[in-house]
Amino acid sequence: MILRRILVLLSCVTLAASGLAVGGASTGSSPAVAAPHCVDVHVLFARGTAETAPPLGVTGIAFGNAVRDRLHGKSVRVEAVQYAASSDFTEKLKFAESFVKGVEYAQRRMMSIAATCPDTKIVLGGYSQGAALAGYTISSSIKIPAKYSEFDSYVPKPLPAEIAKHVAAVVEFGPPSKRFIREAGAPAITPQAAYRGKTARYCAQGDTICNGAPLGGPNALHLLYPVNGMMEQAANYVADRV
Repeated sequence: MILRRILVLLSCVTLAASGLAVGGASTGSSPAVAAPHCVDVHVLFARGTAETAPPLGVTGIAFGNAVRDRLHGKSVRVEAVQYAASSDFTEKLKFAESFVKGVEYAQRRMMSIAATCPDTKIVLGGYSQGAALAGYTISSSIKIPAKYSEFDSYVPKPLPAEIAKHVAAVVEFGPPSKRFIREAGAPAITPQAAYRGKTARYCAQGDTICNGAPLGGPNALHLLYPVNGMMEQAANYVADRV
């Protein structure tokens, strides 16, 4: 109950501060509805598990605003990755299906942006489950456990290598740790080499999702990324690369 109250409070504070900034976000369900003009920077962000203020989520809204504030003089579009951000971990196959749809959406959008707006700098981001989604989106391969081998054909393929040159930065807030991923029975996240030097991971001290603690639910620290100063750090990271 306490965690829920904190999250609701953050939602109210962030939305109030964002004003009309969210109106500039492109949140269409397919590449065909993307804005007809190209921008300098296109942020593609995946929200966290059941995060409020969908489709971007509180963290995505805060990050988009921080990037806009930092990149005065540049046009910035913020778009949500369209996926369920499901909290139903009991139905593993159903959860995996919704997650894979998010990875595939992110990959399609990145390829579409690169093809139609080759001078646009892409920034891929995500929070919590969305951070894991961003990691799998740029993976060199996704190797599922042998007991699920019958579903191997559904595993997303790696992005074409040439897409990397269009990506300025990958930003992950509260990404599940390697231990968390392993204990959850999920495939290891192995980013393509081209993305390793342009990826920043932000983990608040004491955040049990990303600090290597045993598999479990989030604590209050995992909810504070919109207000703990890491948005500004991430915006500076992006600004240095676009």
